[in-house]
Amino acid sequence: MTTDHLLEANEDGVAVLTLNRPDVLNAMSRPMLEALLSAMRRLAGDDAVGCIVLTGTGRGFCSGGDVRAMAERTETAAGTLESKAADLRERMEISRLLHESPKPTIAMVNGAAAGAGLSLALACDLRFMAAGARLSTAFANVGYSGDFGGSYFLTQLVGPAKARELYLLAERVDAAEALRLGIVNRVCPDDKLREETMAVARRIAHGPRVAYRYMKRNLNAAESGSLKDVFDLEAWGHTRSGETEDHKEASKAFVEKRQPVFKGR
Repeated sequence: MTTDHLLEANEDGVAVLTLNRPDVLNAMSRPMLEALLSAMRRLAGDDAVGCIVLTGTGRGFCSGGDVRAMAERTETAAGTLESKAADLRERMEISRLLHESPKPTIAMVNGAAAGAGLSLALACDLRFMAAGARLSTAFANVGYSGDFGGSYFLTQLVGPAKARELYLLAERVDAAEALRLGIVNRVCPDDKLREETMAVARRIAHGPRVAYRYMKRNLNAAESGSLKDVFDLEAWGHTRSGETEDHKEASKAFVEKRQPVFKGR
């Protein structure tokens, strides 16, 4: 699905998905979310893609739900409470796909990330943040409890006590504090954010893709599974990745004292 609200490009094996409503700090719209959901499902099986970067146009990453549309009720689905919840739950699959996709995902947080926009960033594997950007759960400010998995991901990253504080008070967090709390992996100068993020994304895209797929599965299981579950997954994934051309090439390159050339198989 194509829409002006989401831009997509492939840059040297990196799929760059750009939220594109800069006049409202890339607040979510139904066409944007439908296009993003479609793109994430498709990219999971795209052999031309080794890494996915999510970012925004202009001054914002994503300000979350469109508050003006909420006030005007233009973004609210019709129907029963159950059907409305089911409609939201379907769109929330975007966060699950960002988290569970076999392709590593990076949020390039170029500006404000608030509410469900922050949730999308938290769902990614890595977060690179511009020094001038700000984060906020923001839900309390508009009388919402939160969606798109933010309560789960934030608790995993900062622990239950701090997650509760960030949700209940909805205070803005600057880049330095986000880094200290472990919400983001790196803070970059505003004018270097894209350069530094894309350098890492290309490194991942040209890395051992089969191994990365199993790494993500192991790490996701470690968030809530038992030690036995993780051991079982590690044993299978490690054995499977050991049969890949990438592993054989990396072993040969190690002996030959050179950099490996991975092919993703």
